[in-house]
Amino acid sequence: MIHNIKKRALVVMTYLGCTLGMMAQEKPNVVVFLVDDLRTELGCYGNPIVKSPNIDALAKEGVLFQKAYAQQALCAPSRMSLLSGLRPETFGIYSLFTSFRSVHKEVVTLPQFFKANGYQTVSVGKVYHHGFDDKDSWSMLFPKESNSWVKPENLALIERLKKSGKGSNGPAYECEEVEDEAYKDGRAVKNAIETLQKLKNDKFMMVVGLTKPHLPFNVPKKYWDLYNKEDFKVPSKEEPKDMYKLALTNWGELRGYYGIPQEGVLDDEMTKTLIHGYHASVSYTDAQVGKVMKALEQLDLRKNTIVVFMSDHGWKLGEYGAWCKHSNFELDVNVPLIISRETGYKNRVTNAKSNALVENLDLFPTLADACGLKDTPKLEGKSLLLLLNSPSLKWSQGAYSVYPRGKNVMGFTCTDGTWRYTEWWDNKAQKTIDSELYTCKENYMVRVENLAKNAKNAKEVKRMKLLLEKQYPLQLRSSYPQNDKGNSGKNSSE
Repeated sequence: MIHNIKKRALVVMTYLGCTLGMMAQEKPNVVVFLVDDLRTELGCYGNPIVKSPNIDALAKEGVLFQKAYAQQALCAPSRMSLLSGLRPETFGIYSLFTSFRSVHKEVVTLPQFFKANGYQTVSVGKVYHHGFDDKDSWSMLFPKESNSWVKPENLALIERLKKSGKGSNGPAYECEEVEDEAYKDGRAVKNAIETLQKLKNDKFMMVVGLTKPHLPFNVPKKYWDLYNKEDFKVPSKEEPKDMYKLALTNWGELRGYYGIPQEGVLDDEMTKTLIHGYHASVSYTDAQVGKVMKALEQLDLRKNTIVVFMSDHGWKLGEYGAWCKHSNFELDVNVPLIISRETGYKNRVTNAKSNALVENLDLFPTLADACGLKDTPKLEGKSLLLLLNSPSLKWSQGAYSVYPRGKNVMGFTCTDGTWRYTEWWDNKAQKTIDSELYTCKENYMVRVENLAKNAKNAKEVKRMKLLLEKQYPLQLRSSYPQNDKGNSGKNSSE
């Protein structure tokens, strides 16, 4: 009883601290770095190889969430979810082929809400998957850049492929002695910095969409040279033992690039080369983050700017023999999330790590709350403002994601931070047809096993099943997946 009273008192005091801190200053600006395909492979997340000094420095300026999760491991629905504060199953879009506004003209999105509250809203780079989706919600909208290769021999190869009707994708990686702006993220950041200079006297909310480390792993050579290919280990190429037959895809995302075999697993040499390219791409992204952060300081904006660093979903780097997202596995839905309050905020917590289970759709309510904006639309995420002041607060019991396989089968998944449990629902048969249980921290050097098939794990399966049904009760599953056009569960280059 006394413990509960103290706990409630702590929550109230934390909330009052947040509120009083907000009252003491004007509404802050917001900058969100939204990165594509980034796993929690960063120095600040404990990776000893990756070089990410600027992101690591940002983590020291705020709260790093170790257990943050995307709501679907695919670009379009994931981004729609975090920008609307709604789950993919609520707006019924699970593919890359349906734009948000073509279906939902009534939903109030994050940029739309901030714009209505007097903010200049800016989209730079890849924010929505469909570049001009929700265009009226942005005060300024820079289209995502399109080119990916700069090497003359690769450009010539692409032209030959186009003429022969064999596609337009070049190799899966390249490095060249060029400036950062030769590739699209460098140009996006240049636009972001120039825009900050123009808006320094305005109230703004800017989302900077960085495409790397998405394929192809094309970056200036100086980032490639930060790593030695032989330092990377090759994970097990076997699919999980006893997994559901459709849990993985055929990773056509990588197979669409020139020189990649259309069948079978990659050999160790190519595996190491691609892992090398991914890490080089992460360091390239890190450098772009550093440029924007430097500009905020030089323009005297950091003192009143909240900065968020996040990813739309994770990615598999050869684990299970796969090279894509497109699944419910931990590697695909666990994402980095760092939130740093404005440096002028008097109750600012720094260099903190939180084990709270949080979700990407929490972004909208968190930013609205942190900026003191009232009357938000109905949202399914919840504000993380209390955690920014008290990162160790007890929080959610689970985090949830989905992934469809065709029009009749949906994978519903949840984690409690230790275990990941997935059920596959057949909408036609109106029943669960398979289930999977894995630990969140797997040894990917050996074959992973679906532990739900082992009777000794029956207790954990029962507990996790109940946790899953809190978000996805059986009586609601029959409405999923909805008939989203193009929702075939296929891979794509995005």
